[in-house]
Amino acid sequence: MSFRYYKDNREYIEALRKSGDLVDIHEEVHWDLELGAIIRRVCEKKAPAAFFHKITDYPNFRAFGAPIATYRRLAVALGLEPETPIPKIAEEYTRRTKGQPIKPKIIDKKDAPCKEVILLGEDADLFDLLAPMVHDGDGGRYIGTWHFVVAKDLDTDFVNWGMYRQMVYDEKTMVGPILPFSDMGKMLTKYAAKNLLMPFATVIGPDPLSAIASSAPSPIDEVDFAGMLMGEPVELVKCETSDLYVPAHAEIIIEGVIIPNVLLDEAPFGEYTGYRTSPRDKRGVYRVRAITMRKDPIMTVSNMGTPTDEGQLLRSFTLGLEMERLLRDQGIPITGVYMWPESTHHLVVVGVKPIYANIATQIGQLVFGSKLGPWFHMVVVVDEGTDIYNKDEVIHALCTKCHPKRGIRIEEHGVGTPLNPFASPEERLYGRAPKVIFDCLFPPEWPKSMVPIKVSFENVYPKEIQEKVLANWKKYGFPD
Repeated sequence: MSFRYYKDNREYIEALRKSGDLVDIHEEVHWDLELGAIIRRVCEKKAPAAFFHKITDYPNFRAFGAPIATYRRLAVALGLEPETPIPKIAEEYTRRTKGQPIKPKIIDKKDAPCKEVILLGEDADLFDLLAPMVHDGDGGRYIGTWHFVVAKDLDTDFVNWGMYRQMVYDEKTMVGPILPFSDMGKMLTKYAAKNLLMPFATVIGPDPLSAIASSAPSPIDEVDFAGMLMGEPVELVKCETSDLYVPAHAEIIIEGVIIPNVLLDEAPFGEYTGYRTSPRDKRGVYRVRAITMRKDPIMTVSNMGTPTDEGQLLRSFTLGLEMERLLRDQGIPITGVYMWPESTHHLVVVGVKPIYANIATQIGQLVFGSKLGPWFHMVVVVDEGTDIYNKDEVIHALCTKCHPKRGIRIEEHGVGTPLNPFASPEERLYGRAPKVIFDCLFPPEWPKSMVPIKVSFENVYPKEIQEKVLANWKKYGFPD
């Protein structure tokens, strides 16, 4: 089955322009902080995406900022109407990603837009590419903020697409963290054990669905997962310097090798948590061997910080749906899962029918013990009568149903990331994080007469009164 999708960022940009979710900026904008500041404000105000047509010192480049930083833009990326509500977006995403993976299609180099310009060896110079100074105080100029890195496992056919930030170190070198629990981190461990160079390809400006797939917790190769989102194969082309394959319609490809057992200084950087938590430290080294790109490339830029930006929104969306799948597969009677992007994907809300005692504890143990566990540390479990997408309802449940003593369960020795702002230096060094479950369920053993009745418009008035009030709402003088 084919779906409405965009083969490249250019088609997607045009769709956003038509839906009113993009602003064309024709004023000259400087790459040093000004471009980043505009994108940061776009994220914080949930404003339309920014498309920069004139950038100081880079006459041949344009830039696309905050590509999927709102649910409206996520809906457009999936080919839906921009006003589509979050549950419907989730329903469509889930529907598309059921069934069999869709393998990619390999196309000839002459048909691949990302091969219009090919720079090899000494001609491949990172300083020729637009790499903005994203935040004041960053340790350098970051070229990899809305991109993904392609890498292949040493011993199997598994290929990973993952978003791993990359800072320009010199004309031939990029540096960035490769966390050991990430898929690429696990791959690099194998290469490092044998002191082998690990080929990589950085894909900048992929089509929006490939970008979404690269940030999703997919149980299959991300390229096959992207095909499922599209409803047809992703078109790939072979790299110039390795046997890796990359999306043919991307804007820029940077090829090279990761040097094992060698580290260089990287960071600080404004993180997805909304804080600058990474100290300058030794991190992974990417050595560049080739650059291929379109003749008029568009640099994609995400500006991480206070919510919401692409990383927070997409990781929250995809992690939440993967958790829902995990819990349903375990037979838990959940009614939905939603990870709030405003929590920088650290808090997940699970709706459930509380058919037995301590079901909240079981839910927390399952999700904290999964592959997804390091990325979040708070689970709020509510009953089926609470709208998990409604902050007011969830906060009300948290403050009225969660017992301050027996309703809070703390796991002191969980796995976390070094980016947690609350973590101590030791916890950041070793990737530790405590976890907490907030049980917002009235105990199922309570007799019905003891269960407090929720006083709300939908709960304590007869249906005919509700319908009459809603029908006359505008007549009363209220706006919709």
